[in-house]
Amino acid sequence: MRTPTRTPTPAPAPAPAAVPARGRARFRQSAGRQHHAGPLTYVLLGGAALLSLFPLYWNLVAASHSGDRVVTAPAPLLPGPRLLDNLSFAWNQVDMGEALVNTTVVAGLVALSTVLFSTLAGFAFAKLPFKGRNVLLTLVVATMTIPPQLSVIPLYRIVTDLGWVDQLQSVVLPSLVAAFGVFFMRQFLIEALPVELVEAARMDGAHSLRIVWHVVFPVARPAMAVLGMLVFVQAWNDFFWPFIALTPDGNPTLQVALAGLGAGNHTVDQAVVLTGALISTVPLLLVFALLGKHIVGGITAGAVKS
Repeated sequence: MRTPTRTPTPAPAPAPAAVPARGRARFRQSAGRQHHAGPLTYVLLGGAALLSLFPLYWNLVAASHSGDRVVTAPAPLLPGPRLLDNLSFAWNQVDMGEALVNTTVVAGLVALSTVLFSTLAGFAFAKLPFKGRNVLLTLVVATMTIPPQLSVIPLYRIVTDLGWVDQLQSVVLPSLVAAFGVFFMRQFLIEALPVELVEAARMDGAHSLRIVWHVVFPVARPAMAVLGMLVFVQAWNDFFWPFIALTPDGNPTLQVALAGLGAGNHTVDQAVVLTGALISTVPLLLVFALLGKHIVGGITAGAVKS
């Protein structure tokens, strides 16, 4: 009689090593604790801040010296006694006050229109389904690869035919919207605006303009602030097209006015030019000082997902 064979049962797998209670407690404490920067971090940040501020400081130093002293080696590193004289000369030589007002109007209108149209277009590309959406978005993004110099001649002919030469609308209207702004707002709204929120507003009877005003704009406010600041600075510092469409003696912006600053007797007074550059930089510094916290908050608003 055959004895039935028994199938050997596999040995139980070894249990995973338990994490010591002391290690778990230490991990929980370190996860909830805020880590502080060391001395080396502060040294590196301080060095980076000094390197970033040095060009602005030397601009102030150069604006306080004469033109001959600025171009003489070694360059001055301490402020001189001619700051007020250079400021007065630069302000009156090219009517810097009018140029400052013109630049504020142009940069403000360009930033406002770009933020408005880019938010509307970005919302459409992000949350509204329609035929040809991806193709149209590709065409919009592809326009960023075209150098702006290629459009100067046809754009100038259009401005000339309309009689807008040396008028501010010739600078404002070509910059009402930017492809970068559309793409920037589209990418932000894809993550920040739930489609369920838009559908809930439509079920409550809200029309498209009401959805944009009460839903899209509040959600997109951080990105709108960042985009507005970027476009404002770009329009403030723009030189190429304003120098073609405007004249230093007619209706200039700050950058166009700086082109005719300090000239005389076949020489250019570099101290006066740098004084004008200092005047054009101060408003931007004030804007950053007043709105810097909101700008940084807008940049980091979508950096961490909940």
